[in-house]
Amino acid sequence: MTAGEQPRSPNFAGFVVNYLREINQSSPVEPMRPFSRTTVLAATTLAGAALTSPAIAHPHIFAEARLDVMVSPQGDVSSLRHLWRFDDLFSSTVLLEFDANGDLKLDDAELAEVSKTVFDSIGEYDYFQVVRANDKPVTMKPPANLMANYDDGQLVILFESEPADPLKLAGKVDFGVYDPTFYTAIDFVEDANMSIDNLPDGCDRAVIRPDPDEALAQNQSTLTEAFFNDPAGTDYGNIFATKLEITCSGQG
Repeated sequence: MTAGEQPRSPNFAGFVVNYLREINQSSPVEPMRPFSRTTVLAATTLAGAALTSPAIAHPHIFAEARLDVMVSPQGDVSSLRHLWRFDDLFSSTVLLEFDANGDLKLDDAELAEVSKTVFDSIGEYDYFQVVRANDKPVTMKPPANLMANYDDGQLVILFESEPADPLKLAGKVDFGVYDPTFYTAIDFVEDANMSIDNLPDGCDRAVIRPDPDEALAQNQSTLTEAFFNDPAGTDYGNIFATKLEITCSGQG
């Protein structure tokens, strides 16, 4: 590196691939905190279904999440606020990869590099957020920025995004957060971790947790060898995704 040249930031996608290879040769990831039955069974169920395939697709990275849906007084969704807290093992990998000065902590500059690489890496997957209004997809603007923190040995990611067009709570609107490649399990441990602010009168909130066995049975015919070889080309994370569903009666 020449004088005055800035160190190259790590390639997030590249080091995740290396991380997955290492984990596949060791014991399964144990999250620091208990994850929901849906997440654990989904990983086990799909991994079991993959045993006859050349590759096994199941989560290797775990994040405990919180989603806050912000609503204006007029009943429009103004923004989605996300918080993801990653498991200890993956967090330690991020620390080692991005700790440029080797002091075993992440300073502001190093956290900024984490933010940038995560931001760039998950952008092609719409930042793992899926919103549908009356079964039609809703486009979300990319977040203005993404914050990274390293708290108590865990990587924490926070960001806020807005609908590209006005989104009124009418009929059925659902919000999901998941990795379509199914490498990352983003889990809402408690129903309260999917919240909505200022829920309008006449609207009900429900957290939908698919049963992994039923979800797999319903989609068995589409779980082809191509998926297990290249899950990034599919959208099977949606099969097991926990969703926040808002239903407003007399509207839609």
